[in-house]
Amino acid sequence: MKLLAANLLLTTPYPVTGRTKQPHEKLRDAVRWAVWAEEAGFDAVGIGERHAAPFLSSSPTVLLAHLAAVTSRVRLVSTVTVLPLLDPVRVAEDFATIDHLSGGRVDVVIGKGNDPVQNRLFGYDLADQWQLNREKYELLRRLWREEEVTWSGTSRPPLTGATTLPRPLQQPIPVWHGSASSTESTELAARFGEPVFSANAFHPTKKYTDLVAHYRDRLAAHGHDPACGVVGVGCGGLYVSERSQDAVEAIRPYYRAFLQTPAARHNDPEFSDVEDAVERGPLLVGSPQQVAEKLARWDAEFGGVEVLQIGLEGLGIPDAEQRATLELFLDRVAPVLREELPSRVWPDTEVTA
Repeated sequence: MKLLAANLLLTTPYPVTGRTKQPHEKLRDAVRWAVWAEEAGFDAVGIGERHAAPFLSSSPTVLLAHLAAVTSRVRLVSTVTVLPLLDPVRVAEDFATIDHLSGGRVDVVIGKGNDPVQNRLFGYDLADQWQLNREKYELLRRLWREEEVTWSGTSRPPLTGATTLPRPLQQPIPVWHGSASSTESTELAARFGEPVFSANAFHPTKKYTDLVAHYRDRLAAHGHDPACGVVGVGCGGLYVSERSQDAVEAIRPYYRAFLQTPAARHNDPEFSDVEDAVERGPLLVGSPQQVAEKLARWDAEFGGVEVLQIGLEGLGIPDAEQRATLELFLDRVAPVLREELPSRVWPDTEVTA
């Protein structure tokens, strides 16, 4: 199992201390976290995309381009690119440029997004996002694979003999389909035989495993071998301590504060508290052995997990505390995952002595 450290540049006050970081601090922190993640042993770093408060991740390609210059090994992943809001020509150009700057280390995760505020900002109706995601991805896929593209659709002006530059260094740039709530994304991924990334952040695990099961079924329907399906998953929070009781009590105030955020209220998780979210849902909380055992269960329930995404901001846990729990995870849990749950993706990210 490969490990992806992701950042959304959340700007809300820390739930326990009440401190709020200024924008320049958050942006510089995102760079420092990425450099630390590479040094600590993560396989990839990700920058998400949001265009509304309380996030500062409105220019992920700018950040990823900078990270290409200050890292050398990790994959650089968009987690996610909200494709329905964007022009596929611009997306093709931007990520191909980062692909060259990074030496071919880019992966793109596309998704529809579910924030009505950012949709209004760009003049789109949230109800149209699935159709826009599908049409724009069909064009983006062609732009990275073909030259002299002629295309027409409903989401942008037509193209006649268009060739985007630079051409990607990777042929092609890997694309994952972000899957959170609908079979629309898993259907699109299955159609092209491409990987799925399950959000696995707010709801009981079964909701997400059902979507991944649909993906594997539809791979076969589209003529692909279901065994070749590649799945990544996120988590709703991570806290590892030597004693499980300490981990639960340490994360409790942060998780309770998270349940009151606009994002949580919008997604309406059904968990009553930490124990419930650990038992049935997306929290990875406990001793190193317990967290490793839960990830082994996820691997079985999802039919194989190639990549685990962990948020660097950790539900608003202060940086030093978050780094300590991540270091314990990397020291005690990650070696078990890499030995017992090998991954087929990103073979060049392995840390060598």
